[in-house]
Amino acid sequence: MTTVAYIANQFPSSLEPYVMDEISELRNRGVRVICCSGKRVCPSDLTERERELWTETKFLQPLSDSQLVTAVRRLGSQPQACSLLLKPVLRELPASPARRIRSLGHTLMGAALADELAPLHVEHIHAHHGYFASWIALVAARLMGIDFSFTLHGSDLLLRADLLAEKLHECRFCITISDFNRDNILRNFPSTPVSKVIVQRLGVDFPPVENCSIPKPEPHRFCLLSVGRLHAVKNYPFLIQACAALRDQGLDFLCWIVGEGPERPALERLIDDLRLRNQVLLPGHVARADLSGYYRYADLVALTSSSEGLPVVLMEAMAHGKLVIAPSITGIPELVQTGQTGFLYQPDSLFDFVSNVQRILENKASLSEVARAAAEHIRVNYDRQRNLCQFADQFLQRIAQPESPYASSVLQQVQLSA
Repeated sequence: MTTVAYIANQFPSSLEPYVMDEISELRNRGVRVICCSGKRVCPSDLTERERELWTETKFLQPLSDSQLVTAVRRLGSQPQACSLLLKPVLRELPASPARRIRSLGHTLMGAALADELAPLHVEHIHAHHGYFASWIALVAARLMGIDFSFTLHGSDLLLRADLLAEKLHECRFCITISDFNRDNILRNFPSTPVSKVIVQRLGVDFPPVENCSIPKPEPHRFCLLSVGRLHAVKNYPFLIQACAALRDQGLDFLCWIVGEGPERPALERLIDDLRLRNQVLLPGHVARADLSGYYRYADLVALTSSSEGLPVVLMEAMAHGKLVIAPSITGIPELVQTGQTGFLYQPDSLFDFVSNVQRILENKASLSEVARAAAEHIRVNYDRQRNLCQFADQFLQRIAQPESPYASSVLQQVQLSA
């Protein structure tokens, strides 16, 4: 039986159901998967499925005294590997003591993880996101003499690409979720072999067809919906300011911003300052299974993030047959083609966003074909179960293949042309 370790920054998490889905799919195929998490998760916030995974997960943060001692010993017993690991931390990171100290801490976590995984005969480590979990995976894999791989999503590639060159050089393969991401990797890290980067899209389930007899709460009002963590990267102040502009133009609407996070106090103050209590509501966290009610009543689903990978929330909205609007950034145009499967606006252009929403509101009755095309686009390209099967096929093929003896992409090209 193949044994693989899976690590994420925070696992299990309702915000990343695809990690749990991948683990389940691999287990269904007979793979033994060891679940690991960089940060400790509070079990009281988890669903039943997540709690079951929580009970078996190895948490690394904070390291206990005994784990710390073991990690230092492990690094000390492999001085050459230790030196190779520490060089990029000191060379590539900005001259920020805090950043370097954190990375040194993550190196210790990787050594501690290696000590825990070695007796379990783990053959491969896979990390989700290019943040610190992927560095922990690299460290553990190098100390154990095995391979690792990781999945890049969005902001981990565009905003916080710490040590990414080292990770791409060392990994057996890298999975990413969009053509945009793949092209970005190959453009900015040209020494990465093309064959090393796999595009594997995420996916969503299609909601059951419902004959809902429950009337829309306020049928005369246009309902705008946004779903996401209340975090700075989601750029919700932009959406709230857009709501103020729509209100000032006399439009009658309601905007739900569904989610929870550290930006709530600032967003509530902005809503009060702009006198939008009657238009903008923050209902808090809603379980994914309960989001269907919000999608059902939404006339338009908006995403205003300043950075994204390929947003699952857009896939869900489109699968529900909803009109969507999003900024023309990163891989989003792979999902949303203006006037065909949704609407794009120029990033940070309040005028363009508001103008698009006005046009959608005025022409909503004639846009049903756009909503149908969006749902079909998701059905064909972003079906969860089909894409999960493709992921597992690719993953198992890659870890089963003998690694090429030509570590250098230049040598690979010389050999191919010989």
